[in-house]
Amino acid sequence: MSEVITERASWRDYYEMCKPRVVMLMLLCALVGMFLATPSSVPLDIVVLGLVGIGLVAGSAAVVNHIADAHIDKQMARTQDRPIATGRVGAVQGMTFSAVIGIGGMLILWFGVNPLTAWLNLASWVGYGLIYTFFLKRATPQNIVIGGLFGAAPPLFGWTAVTNSIDPGGLLLVLIIFAWTPPHFWALALDRKDEYAEVGVPMLPVTHGESFTRLHILLYTIILVVASVLPFIIGMSGLLYLAGALALGAGFVYWAVAIVRNVNPRAPIETFRYSILYLGLLFGFLLLDHYLMASSVSSGSLLEFDRITT
Repeated sequence: MSEVITERASWRDYYEMCKPRVVMLMLLCALVGMFLATPSSVPLDIVVLGLVGIGLVAGSAAVVNHIADAHIDKQMARTQDRPIATGRVGAVQGMTFSAVIGIGGMLILWFGVNPLTAWLNLASWVGYGLIYTFFLKRATPQNIVIGGLFGAAPPLFGWTAVTNSIDPGGLLLVLIIFAWTPPHFWALALDRKDEYAEVGVPMLPVTHGESFTRLHILLYTIILVVASVLPFIIGMSGLLYLAGALALGAGFVYWAVAIVRNVNPRAPIETFRYSILYLGLLFGFLLLDHYLMASSVSSGSLLEFDRITT
């Protein structure tokens, strides 16, 4: 079947297909994972090559998602202007682009970082680009919960890029994002319930109703707050991070309660927006606290050395 291209594609169309805002948030989490993996500085080449490789592989999976969901995107106001949905970019062009940047990203990670990080990115690509996009999204209302594991991996990618190993600290960062994903997406699903119902995507509000979804947003938000304080409990972070995590968690709980009360009609979309800010700031606090702790340890070591030698 021949493809009909209604407009000439621009570089912005290919850039949009990579879901840059989502990828940027992923790269922030990966960067934090890199810096948390070591008390010392991270080599610049690992930072640059790691982020470029991770970003390209993530962008490749996003392009596959655009192609697979084109028929759905055409029917939803939020997505109907996407490049594949409008025909500005054809499916073959999109797949070629996805293959080029995906393979390029894998090669950068394999030869420039380490094979473990490359393998983990490939697993995530398969999980999101194929398993979630072609199966989970349409098969079960738990699509976000199960599929969230694939999207929660970026901080582990950053961690393994530095350590070349899978360690509890990196897995804990994955747990935080895994717990964050359901309330983040279900809030959006509440706001777009009618659109999801129209295109036959079994999001939780469509299959189990709004009240059930609202309650589960609150429950998962509480789980998220508990998970977010674990870095402090295990000694991975200090009081600065704890204060930031609790303050940000209180904000998330506020919006989750607002959703349950169902008085403010804008609560779902405001919760969705806050959740993005929440994750960025939470990982920012992790990073800031990490280097303050490292600085304190370094200063204490110098003082101890000075005491011994004088």
